[in-house]
Amino acid sequence: MKFRPCIDIHNGKVKQIVGGSLLDAGNQAKDNFVSELDAGWYARTYQEYGLTGGHIIILNAKESEYYEADLAQAKCALKAFPGGLQIGGGITTENAKEFIEAGATHVIVTSYVFRDGIVDYDRLNALVDAVGKEHIVLDLSCRKKDEDYYVVTNRWQTFTDEKLNHELLTRLADYCDEFLIHAVDVEGKAQGVELPLVKLLAEWKGLPMTYAGGVGTFEDLQELKQTGHGLLDVTIGSALDLFGGTMEFQKVIEFCNEIM
Repeated sequence: MKFRPCIDIHNGKVKQIVGGSLLDAGNQAKDNFVSELDAGWYARTYQEYGLTGGHIIILNAKESEYYEADLAQAKCALKAFPGGLQIGGGITTENAKEFIEAGATHVIVTSYVFRDGIVDYDRLNALVDAVGKEHIVLDLSCRKKDEDYYVVTNRWQTFTDEKLNHELLTRLADYCDEFLIHAVDVEGKAQGVELPLVKLLAEWKGLPMTYAGGVGTFEDLQELKQTGHGLLDVTIGSALDLFGGTMEFQKVIEFCNEIM
């Protein structure tokens, strides 16, 4: 299990938020932590520890008054750690190549390739043509409805009709290099991971996959490692001491690197 660091940017600041609280209206979100440091500081720290494969997420919509400030923070991080970070938030075929050229290893995409509640394969193919599947991460962040998990888009506000299951993962694996999956209902709450989701993901043995959401203690991290058989990488946000939490950054790295 590899630790994948994160840099979430909202309203021009590096933040940790409660995932389910994000709203476009009024650029609202419930903040867990707002950093006084810029995104470049976090990128340099991750580089210092050799932590590749982390992700930058721009949380404001492109129409937001804060989007340009978010973008400046994101580019600051890419410049600080070229070839070390992925980026998501507002990615389209028009701008994907620009982010790769700016130093991102991958672009992370959800909303652009889901339209009218289903996968838009024309857009997905166009994205592959633009940057190559080796530079694409599909974000299948999800929320539970009834007994199943469904992919959510538009900064986690809109349910799609696409059920997150092995069939969907297999279908989409031809178009990307990795998957990123936030368990949105527990994202930012640091109150435990979505173990049924972890089990579902670990049973599909395909592309590299990063799980995010709910890790608040080393006991949670142990549960994730055991239930996921060490097959899933992990992101930790609000619980990490870099973002005001109690889990020590260096100890998290050591824990994740331990062989089961």
